[in-house]
Amino acid sequence: MTRKGRRLAIISAAGFTLAIAIGLILFALRDSIVFFYGPTEMAEKGPPRGTRLRIGGLVKRGSLTYGGSSTVVFAVTDLKYDIKVSYTGLLPDLFREGQGIVAEGTVEGPGVFHADTVLAKHDERYMPKDVADKLKQQGIGQNEKSARAQ
Repeated sequence: MTRKGRRLAIISAAGFTLAIAIGLILFALRDSIVFFYGPTEMAEKGPPRGTRLRIGGLVKRGSLTYGGSSTVVFAVTDLKYDIKVSYTGLLPDLFREGQGIVAEGTVEGPGVFHADTVLAKHDERYMPKDVADKLKQQGIGQNEKSARAQ
C-alpha cells in the first residue's frame, strides 16, 4: 500500500469512528434532552401529545385546586396564555400563587400539561433565566410580573 493510500485509509477509519461515536452519544442523550417552553410558545406551537418538556411561568392567582390523593391542578401563565398543569405529589414549600415556577413533565393535550417535577423560585428577586427571558420578550418587567400575575 502506498503512503497516500495508507493516509487515506487512516483518515477514513478515523472519520467513521468519529461518526459512530457521535451517533452513540446522541442516541444515549435523546431521552435526557428536555426543551423549555413558555405558555405562549406552548399554546402557539402546540407540541405533540407525550412530548417531554419544561414549562415555566407564574402560577395564576385563583387557579390552584387540590384533588384527591395529593393531586394539585393549577395554571401557569405568562400573562398572555395559561396552561393547565396537573401534578401529583408534594409541592415545594415556597410554591404559591403569583410566584414563578418551572415544571417538567409531558404534554397531555392542547393547553394541558402533566408535571413530574415542580420547582419553585426561592427568593422574590430570583427568576429562572429561561422564565425571565420569556417574560422580558413580552415586555413584562420583574416588578410588573408579581403585581399582574392574576
